[in-house]
Amino acid sequence: MADPASIVDAEVVVVGAGAAGLYAALTAARAGARVALVSATPLAQTASYWAQGGLAAALSATDSPDLHRKDTEIAGRGAVRRSAAALLCREAPRAVRELEALGVHFDRDGAGGLALGLEGGHSQRRVVHAGGSATGRRVVRQLSAVVVEEQRIDVLEQARAAAPWTVDGRCVGVVLEDGRAVRARATILATGGAAALWARTTNPPGSLGIGLMLARAAGAWLADLEFVQFHPTAVTGVPGREGFLITEAIRGEGATLLDGSGERFVEELKPRDEVSRAIAEKMVAEGSKNVWLDMRHVDGALFPNIVGALRESGLDPATELVPVAPASHYCMGGVVADLDGASSVGGLYVVGETACTGLHGANRLASNSLTECFVQGKRAALAGLDEPRLPIAPDDPPPATPVTAPAQSTREALWRHAGLTRDRDGLAALATDPHPLAQLVAACAMLREESRGAHFRSDFPSTDPALDGHHAVVRGTESPAFESWI
Repeated sequence: MADPASIVDAEVVVVGAGAAGLYAALTAARAGARVALVSATPLAQTASYWAQGGLAAALSATDSPDLHRKDTEIAGRGAVRRSAAALLCREAPRAVRELEALGVHFDRDGAGGLALGLEGGHSQRRVVHAGGSATGRRVVRQLSAVVVEEQRIDVLEQARAAAPWTVDGRCVGVVLEDGRAVRARATILATGGAAALWARTTNPPGSLGIGLMLARAAGAWLADLEFVQFHPTAVTGVPGREGFLITEAIRGEGATLLDGSGERFVEELKPRDEVSRAIAEKMVAEGSKNVWLDMRHVDGALFPNIVGALRESGLDPATELVPVAPASHYCMGGVVADLDGASSVGGLYVVGETACTGLHGANRLASNSLTECFVQGKRAALAGLDEPRLPIAPDDPPPATPVTAPAQSTREALWRHAGLTRDRDGLAALATDPHPLAQLVAACAMLREESRGAHFRSDFPSTDPALDGHHAVVRGTESPAFESWI
């Protein structure tokens, strides 16, 4: 039996203090619940802090949630779950208004209205930013300040979840690495994605799929692990800025991609999978390590943190070309969740990049992910409060089993065999890797014998229409199998 002093009781425990976790915690607290917020880093230092994209929402007179949904489905290459896309696009404008009410100041145009940016895959200007490319920083900083003032939220900083706490197949909380445990009627995982498992990434080092492993340990299902988005324009070859992401919004404002001869070779605002593969193909053809982003004619005042970071590294984007190449950026797959974020395990919810509702399909539409954090974070928090109150819960949580970091060889194997281009031989080699998530990525990618969105098989280069709307689902120790979601 655990020392009672080591058990924290709450109605809702939220693991992860990025955009989704902060918003879920605030929603639950403002609904009257006692919340424990577990953050591996000090508040406002999460992966969301570095997000340069904005929030996609149909806010202009010429736009509509239905147009937004159609763009989402086109980008997702026939694998988007329509109900998830319709929900997000319908609730997105309200999410923007709610953030403004919480004190987030979005950028304004000359007439005083919200400044709407254009990004790849969008047919309309519908992306709102805060401080240009500093959106993640501004939003997370403001939400963190509000959370600190909320008396119903207990923030457990520098604490890491190490194991789920389950009783009779139901999740009743989490165990932390330091030996404490949090007991709650609803557990919400908002730990981000797994893109840092790949050797070249835009993500911080902690994005290792920890939430996926915790959920799997609780018995939850995973899906779509083969769909990993590679951002086209990550800085390369600049000391101190390797993998630094240059937001797509810069291309929306007129920046162009140039080959070694200084010629444009791709339509810059095509969906990310197309642009990334075009860059990779050009690099192979030229035998080069990068292509060039020309943002010399873009107003640098719109993107102060990017311009500042590049200048600190000795490169002035106002006068010089920026060397860029694709990098692992976002995992469309994750823990299977319904439209309220509920997983296949009672009492366990997942939000943000940890979750897979089918919203992003095979290729995420730019800036939908930050919007998803707020739409889904709110819904999961409210749904969690509908969970039955816990009976007298046991005082014997399981032992902590910290998630181990992947070896560098695993990261290199994922980049080599499950990167922009895959084939059966490489995936078979990856399936023998010791890291469990690497094995599952390989299994899902081998099952999908076609090319679709971010998943490109050189041995199956065509898209199979029979697999439209089908998702590779991993249940327990079973091999992945396709399921149709609507």
